[in-house]
Amino acid sequence: MTPGASPGAGFAWPEAVCAPVRALPDHERLWVALSGGLDSTLLLHLCVYCYPRPGAVNAIHVNHQLQPNAGETETFCESRCQALGVPLLVRRVTVPVGDRAGIEGAAREARYREFERLLAPGDLLLMAHHGDDQAETVLFRLLRGSGVAGLAGMPSTRKLGAGQLHRPLLAFSRQQLQSWAEQAGLQWVEDPSNSDQAHDRNFLRHSVMPLLKSRWPSLIKRLGHSARACGEQQELAAALAQIHYASVAGGEGRLRVAQMLGLGPVEQKNLLHWWITRAGYRFPAVADWNQVLNDLLLSAPDCEPECRGDGYSLRRFHGWIYLVPDSCVEEVAPQSLLPGQTVTVGRWRLTLHAVANPAGSAPPIRISTRQGGERIRPRPGGPSRPLKKWLQEQRVPTWERARMPLVFEGPEGNGELIAVGDLWLSGKYCGEAPAAGWRIVVERDCD
Repeated sequence: MTPGASPGAGFAWPEAVCAPVRALPDHERLWVALSGGLDSTLLLHLCVYCYPRPGAVNAIHVNHQLQPNAGETETFCESRCQALGVPLLVRRVTVPVGDRAGIEGAAREARYREFERLLAPGDLLLMAHHGDDQAETVLFRLLRGSGVAGLAGMPSTRKLGAGQLHRPLLAFSRQQLQSWAEQAGLQWVEDPSNSDQAHDRNFLRHSVMPLLKSRWPSLIKRLGHSARACGEQQELAAALAQIHYASVAGGEGRLRVAQMLGLGPVEQKNLLHWWITRAGYRFPAVADWNQVLNDLLLSAPDCEPECRGDGYSLRRFHGWIYLVPDSCVEEVAPQSLLPGQTVTVGRWRLTLHAVANPAGSAPPIRISTRQGGERIRPRPGGPSRPLKKWLQEQRVPTWERARMPLVFEGPEGNGELIAVGDLWLSGKYCGEAPAAGWRIVVERDCD
């Protein structure tokens, strides 16, 4: 534990550091991400100072259980919050420990998952990242070859789960924060891993940044300025992508290849970057984007090229590019469709409703996916056809055919196909007066 100096007579938090905390938007609950270190401890005290009403400030501590002093740090956070009258939520997580280079990233992902689960609509989560953190982030991403989006650094605010994340201390250096913490007589806990220069960020912090600061004393401000400039450029790129999206989108999570070809390669890549990140995924780290674009846009019509990302893929089918989540190809277990209940299968929602007090109970209706050999009778009294051939004619993408919900009436193994996703529904179960006395409603989430 690191003690601060005795607080000076009449110490009060400077208005400069109070202003961004007081300027937070209206909210239901205010949360502080409390690690127990200098920065988050200061932010906690600052929030209590700016919002003195009891219960106005809450804290969450995520214990990664990685460091020898993890228990001591958790106890410290509990004692600080108790002294300040701040409710504290502690979440212990298990971080998969692989190679050393991946521990930091895995811990960060585990931490943010807890934050996302915590936040409700109208909640704000404050994190204590400061100007030095921002400078390290920009330099680290520069060394990794990031583009403008990465070099914009950490945003001061963004959506997180159902709430919002805010970083009110980005304009201040760590030296400023430590000076104020010492004047306020604060105590905090040092994370022993912060001195381990086997981690790239720590190497930058302890070996590279001091050398750069000795040469350029205003380094933090300079890199902060560059980050803001890159952020502005990224906003312009996003605005341009939205304009292009309006001209090429198909309304079902897909982009029209013919219109994409009317854009330049840089515009094509910018559009894909915006489209992927808007969906909540990471833009794939691809060495040769020109080759990817050629494959997606210019390969032979009968080809189905694919670009894999983390949790999704870009696929082309019949003149369209689709963003396909990995969840779209997961197995779906057969299940019954009961009156008044909604069954969700991938992007589809199915509900069975009674119409005009039908006689008797609902017939046995079950939902499944393709097993092979199914047949469809599109017209009453007409011939039946292989479902596989019918789906091909409807130009259903290959990956959707296997996971599209099929609805059967009757016992398993001897039932009649009465619905195929949202593409077709037997007249017995649709319309104002369905012959079966029951109506099936199928809805699909679209982009």
